[in-house]
Amino acid sequence: MKPFKRILLSVILIIFYVGAYANDIQVSSATLVGQDVSAGANNAANFTFAQFDINWSNSWRVGTGPNNWDAAWVFIKYRIEGGTGCTPGAWQHATLNGAGHSITNNNGIPGTITPSLDGKGVFIYRSGNGSGAINWDQVMLRWNYGADGLLDACNVSIKVFAIEMVYVPQASFYIGDGASNNGQFESAISGTPFLVTGEGALTLGGGGAGSVGNNNRAGESAPQDDFADATSVTLPAAFPKGFNSFYTMKYEISQEQYAEFLNVLTVTQQLARHGATIVNRYFNNATTPPTRNGVKCMVLPSGSTPGTYACDLNNNGTANESDDGQNITFPGLSTMDFLAYLDWSALRPMTEFEMEKIGRGTNPAVLNEYAWGSTTIHSTSYAALTNGGAGNELPNSPSTTVGNAAYSTTVNVGGIQGPLRVGIFATASSSRVVSGASYYGAMEITGNVWELVVGVGGLSGRSFTGVHGNGTVSVAGFANEDFWPGSNGNNNIAVAQVTPNNGSTSFAGIMFRSGSWAETAYMRLSDRAYPGWTGMGGRDQRMGGRGVRTAP
Repeated sequence: MKPFKRILLSVILIIFYVGAYANDIQVSSATLVGQDVSAGANNAANFTFAQFDINWSNSWRVGTGPNNWDAAWVFIKYRIEGGTGCTPGAWQHATLNGAGHSITNNNGIPGTITPSLDGKGVFIYRSGNGSGAINWDQVMLRWNYGADGLLDACNVSIKVFAIEMVYVPQASFYIGDGASNNGQFESAISGTPFLVTGEGALTLGGGGAGSVGNNNRAGESAPQDDFADATSVTLPAAFPKGFNSFYTMKYEISQEQYAEFLNVLTVTQQLARHGATIVNRYFNNATTPPTRNGVKCMVLPSGSTPGTYACDLNNNGTANESDDGQNITFPGLSTMDFLAYLDWSALRPMTEFEMEKIGRGTNPAVLNEYAWGSTTIHSTSYAALTNGGAGNELPNSPSTTVGNAAYSTTVNVGGIQGPLRVGIFATASSSRVVSGASYYGAMEITGNVWELVVGVGGLSGRSFTGVHGNGTVSVAGFANEDFWPGSNGNNNIAVAQVTPNNGSTSFAGIMFRSGSWAETAYMRLSDRAYPGWTGMGGRDQRMGGRGVRTAP
């Protein structure tokens, strides 16, 4: 038996919520062990185990209130380096088995590993209620390398990626907060918040009993829904409405996460997803970090050799120093950048219904509320940062009584002028309101960057069926999942407003919500002032987002 080459994994740092600095989850000591070829030489049933350690602080699981837990979404990329009959190639997504995973040493905290049904990854989380640090050694994930077409003698490198998630359980919830402006959802007859009680088809507009209305008003300049009191459309049962359980990223995509994504792409894909054509340049060849975006092309892609990308917020030419902004939210994503990252990580975009559930949970809607459940927000500039760009970056003088958020009043007045570190307002003693947390523990739903979500205001968005990314992007570097807004699925939609894939400048179906570091408007949880937006073709320093995954 010829064993797989054992490769020491590059540590991928992913950030975490409840704790002093919320950025300390680590994967380390990864290798391949236990190759099994008992099914026969080069059989599709042959497998091996990816073994690694994972740890993070302030994990939780609660059986009351939100009744949820935090988890790590873990997936593996591999690259063939050589071997008899094996052709070296680009990084690929590993197929994991539906069972047979384990934690060798849980250090006294039992853990559960739940694989996805499509084999693209696993969720790892604590088995029982409790809180505190997780330190699990020799986690074993069964990789069905034979099913991925690898021969027994192939030498491979692997990278294990972990993204912090929170579980959102199945439950009814409200959309809309009772406000009468900015397009909020409502019960069509009463004008009160609408209760979502299942995943069945809904009627949008038309003014009838049981239908979902909105507050788009005649004469508003913002692009509007294609339904109104006099016009109804159907939101199909397949569209994810948020009633069923799902996982959401705890944070918006960070700069380190995006840099690591770039580093496993091909040359063509890298050029599509970063755009620097000159070495030592930032997004779109900027010579200095635009709006605190420190992702930089350190080695230019050349010929068939991919480039190298890293964080260099201080612009001194030395990558990934302690103050280089790895844990700052990534600003400046185009719709195609965003969707490509989600496809590559085997997640999917969230819908605007799901966003309201993440924020509000099962609580009654509060008129004009933010994602932390109250109507008050800090309204004084933070002026500057302590340890700016570092993993313990902190704002000066945050509120200790009302909700904190990165928006124009707090960060665009003074010397910051850009988004902040993810989870920045959470401390060991901060409340949900002061930390700016959603009902289920997701951070920065309000402010920091606009969140790109699937909207229901046009046919392209309503055609979304919740298909997950498959771990790969197209040769050209684009997401290519069926019926994702702006991607090739829309080729099946005969509607003039859609100009499908790839590199399109029209993205009917994707909208933005929740406010950003650059504005004061549309920050409330239920605000949806631009539901019919189709102009998301280029990169915008206010835009970012996070992915979700339907629970197995």
